[in-house]
Formats: sequence, C-alpha cells, structure tokens
Amino acid sequence: MAAFKTLDDLGEVTGKVALVRVDLNLPMAEGRASDLTRVEMVRDTILELADKGAKVLLLAHFGRPKGARNSTMSTSMVQGDVERVLDREIMFIPEVSGPVVEQSIGILCNGDIGLLDNVRFWPGEEANEAEFAAKIAAHGDFYVNDAFSAAHRAHASTEGLARILPAYAGRAMERELTALDAALGNPETPVAAVVGGAKVSTKLAVLENLVGRVQHLIIGGGMANTFLAARGVDVGKSLCEHDLTDTANAIMDAADHSGCTVHLPYDVAVATEFAANPESFRICNVHEVGADEMILDVGPQATEALADVLKTCRTLVWNGPMGAFEMEPFDTATVSLAKTAAALTLEGSLISVCGGGDTVAALAHAGVTDDVTYVSSAGGAFLEWMEGKTLPGVAALEG
Repeated sequence: MAAFKTLDDLGEVTGKVALVRVDLNLPMAEGRASDLTRVEMVRDTILELADKGAKVLLLAHFGRPKGARNSTMSTSMVQGDVERVLDREIMFIPEVSGPVVEQSIGILCNGDIGLLDNVRFWPGEEANEAEFAAKIAAHGDFYVNDAFSAAHRAHASTEGLARILPAYAGRAMERELTALDAALGNPETPVAAVVGGAKVSTKLAVLENLVGRVQHLIIGGGMANTFLAARGVDVGKSLCEHDLTDTANAIMDAADHSGCTVHLPYDVAVATEFAANPESFRICNVHEVGADEMILDVGPQATEALADVLKTCRTLVWNGPMGAFEMEPFDTATVSLAKTAAALTLEGSLISVCGGGDTVAALAHAGVTDDVTYVSSAGGAFLEWMEGKTLPGVAALEG
C-alpha cells in the first residue's frame, strides 16, 4: 500500500480551517437517524482536530438531490444527531463556499465545529469540477478525508479537494486502510475469503479478483447454488443463475490454475417454502435436493469442515452471509462460521476483516461484531476494493 499522511503528520493547527469529508448519509426514521454508526466512526477525527484548536468544517452528502437544493436532503436534518454523538454544539452553514462560509468561519472560535450543507446540492460535486473544488478549498488550510464509504467516487469533496490542499486520512479512514492492507494488500497467508449473498452476477469481479489472491475461496448463499449447478447438481427450486454456470466454471478453472481451493457445500438445509422454521425443513446431501425444494443454508457437516479450513488460515476476508440468515433455522451456518472466526481472532491466530451491509448485520446477529479484527460499514467501496479496483478518494491521499 502506498503511503498516505494521517493526522499524526499535521503540525500546529490552532486557528486553521480543516475541511473534513465525513459520511453523514444516515438512515432516517421519523425525522431522526435510526443508526448513528457513521457519526460514531468519525467522532475521533472531528474531536481530535477541534481539541487541537482547529476550526472544523464538515463536508458531507445526504441522499441523492441530483445537483439541486432539496430541503428534505439538507445536512441540517442530521445536525442534532451529530451534536448528540459529539456532545458539542455545531454551527449549521447553508452553503459550501462563498461569503456565507467566509462569515461563518469568522464567527467560529478555535475548536468550534461547523456543518456545511449537502455538497450534492451543487452539480459540480458529482462532476468533480475543478472550479467547484477550488471554491470550497479557498476556505480551508488543509483537507481530511474520513469517509472511506464514499472513497470509490471521484467527486469534488472526495477527490478534487485532495488535489488542491494538503491532504490527510482521518482516523476512521486510517483504520480502514490499515485493515484492508492487512487483509489483501500485504496479508499473512494462507488467506481465506468468504463470499456469500444472493447472486453471482453482483460479485463476479470480486470472485475473479479473489481467486488469484487467496488460498481458500468459500462460497455461500444463493451464489453457491449457481456453482453447484455448474458442477451438475440439480438444485431444485433454489435461487440460481443458470445462465452463469459457464462463468462459474471459468472461475473454478482460474482458481485451479492459481492454487486456490474453492469450497462449496456438500450438505445443505432445504425447505419447500421460504419461511422461518418451516415444517418441510431438512438437512440433505446436495445430490438429494428435491425438485420442489430450495437450498437455504449450508449444512452442518460442510460448516464444520469450513471451520477446520479457517483454523489453518492466518487471514480472513468476509463479504456476504452463508444462507438466508434473517430466518431461523437458516442462520445456522452463518452464525457458526462467524463464531469460529471470532474465536480464532480472539486467540490471535486469525486476522479477520469483514464488510458489506448484509455481513455487518449477520455479524451483529451472531453477536461477534466486537470480536473480529475489523468491520467495514462501507458497502460499495468495500466491494470495489475486493474487486481490486483503485478507489479515487484513497488514491488522492497517497503521496
């Protein structure tokens, strides 16, 4: 991983204006944020800069206003939520550049925090217009990016500003990049990757990248059905992309050539209806799935074998559940494997880096969120990193 500057590389910041890109695109319910994780992640960076005497201006997007003002998508909607997490009052500034911002900076004392309005109200943000970035940059002395979840977008506030001002990674970004480097950049081997979820089509690039970089590829969820079908297994009424069986075979061939073992389930949990605790639930060999049955989870024998695989590995990258974990008893494999990964991490034999929305929910369901090495809350950015893509917001920080 190329070097990037962190807050440790900052000199004296008293009285200086820090433009800090954060992710405040919070899920809302009845006018309040229903999950404050994203604010909690950037709290350390914001308070560290404020406590050192900088005037901190927060840049963020909220929703998809498509380059036009929309009162329901103003960042003022989350001001109260941010204040609660920081335990500080913050000033809302209804612009991102110009006289209003200049006047607000004059009013702010050293150590105060301001929240600029939704950067996506201006079309120059998503177009990454140099002129728009320059207008924002004119108010700042340095730039801090603490929004890894937006780092896969080359926007003015994620990439453009880093080209104009001295640029640093915030604490959350620093933790994320360090964890990702340990997982795939420069990992301790052997490396296992768990890739689950419904469809192969959404994770083709991930699978193609991973087979050349990991020693064990564990495939779960609906995706596994497509691979099983490619191997000639009749998967009954299971979710399966039959048109991608050739692609699945090509991925398995590529894995063979690069010395990567692909692990598919050989026993599975099936039912005739997609519902919690159905009467038709049973465990069977993959070759015994009935024409009217659906595969909804990996079976206990395969799960135990996968746990044994993890015990031989030093690094784990995880994206996607093993089965329909939202419904009992089809959460069994996901919970069991997550607990194995957590136990190995706690004893110091495994570095475990997990990410993606469903994965975060699955780990929480298994009660092991705090026991794995790192959990990324970034969806698209985490997937693009797993695909081996360069993330513009990260590349702009590398000096």
